Formats: sequence, C-alpha cells, structure tokens
Amino acid sequence: MGFTIGGILDLRSGSRRRIRSAEGTAVAEYTGLWGWDVVPGARAVRAGGRTECSCGVPDCPSPGAHPLSFGRELAAGATLEKALAAWAETPGAAVLLPVGRTFDILDVPEDAGRGALVRLERMGLPLGPVAAAPTGRALFFVAPGAAAALPDLLYRMGWDDADLDLRPLGPGDHITAPPSDFGGLGPMRWLRPPTLDTAGRPPQARLLLGALAYVCNRAAGRAAVDPAGPSVR
Repeated sequence: MGFTIGGILDLRSGSRRRIRSAEGTAVAEYTGLWGWDVVPGARAVRAGGRTECSCGVPDCPSPGAHPLSFGRELAAGATLEKALAAWAETPGAAVLLPVGRTFDILDVPEDAGRGALVRLERMGLPLGPVAAAPTGRALFFVAPGAAAALPDLLYRMGWDDADLDLRPLGPGDHITAPPSDFGGLGPMRWLRPPTLDTAGRPPQARLLLGALAYVCNRAAGRAAVDPAGPSVR
C-alpha cells in the first residue's frame, strides 16, 4: 500500500492545506488503502432544465458519468504525494473507478438493495462495499468475472426467466465513486463503506445473488400490482 491508515487520519485532521477537495481525499484513500485504480471523470451541471457535461460535447450521452479523455489514470498503490499531485492536474474532476479489475458490480434498485443487505447480514454471508447513487440505485461490489458469469448463475439458481431489475457491470465500465456528484443529480454515498478486508477481496457474486434476485423479484411483483407506486404526500 502507498501509505497507512494513520497517514489518512492525519491527512483528514491536520493536513487539510495539502488537499483542495473531498475528491482528493477519496482518491488518496482509494489508491493507497483500498488498492483501486482511479480515473478522473467529467462533471455535469444542471441549469434551465438541461444537463451539460464538462467534456463540452453537445448532447453528451453520459453527462458527468464518463472518464475525461485527457485525464491520467492513477494506479492502485500510488503514494499519498503522487495521488494528490496527479489529481491536482484535473481540478474538479469526478472520481471514477474502473470496473472489471479488482471488482465487478451488481446494480439493483436501492430499496431492494437495502432489503438484501438486511437479509445477507442476518444470514452471516460475506459482504463487500455497497454504494448508492442519487438515481435510486445500489451498487454491490463483487469479485471480478461476475458480469460475464451472471446469465449462467441466474440460470442455475432458477432466476433466468424472472423479470429482475438487476444489471451487471464489468470490464470497460466505470462507476462514479463517493463523494463525487453523479450526472448533476447529487453525490454518491456509501451504504456499506470499504474496509481493508473487503476492498481487495469482495465476495463471489453467487453468495449474494440469491438474496438480490429474491428482493428484486418481490419489488417487480409489487410494481406490477401498483404500477403507480406509493403516493407522495
């Protein structure tokens, strides 16, 4: 690792003059503590009913949710000084994590994800980090290879014919990491933060998939009964 937990705590408490943003702190943690590669991403601004991306491309298909074309990827294990210096080259960039290297992602509705977390914790099954997006999605970190294996896993578990709002993300995909803003809609946040035990060794998807498929299937059933959803008061 590039630095220690003590170093991160010192960075947070007594050395804030060396860092300009919460994103910079996150980059240092992600590369140095959790062993993740980090990529600078575009930012989005919502104004006048429109969402404009900092990449400058008119009608960008993924405003504020894609890597910057000129951004330099920061490899896992970077030292604290290197992490801060590299991120200073793209001030204001969002923090993106490449998927398919140390983890894949299972993307489900946040309400279903919260329900699955309760079930999985009660069952004593291993859990990795879980992030939440302002779009109402929960992102479960699982071992690499899950995206490619998902159709076969669902088939073997008997969920292949079910209407599941469950999306895999794998090699070539990126996720916006907390605390960065996602698409101008608000910040990403952790439902279950990474730890030294889970960041580099997320669980196999098969250990979580039964609970995730079950809660997603129940959510789909409720939506079919009441397609308008709950009333807002």
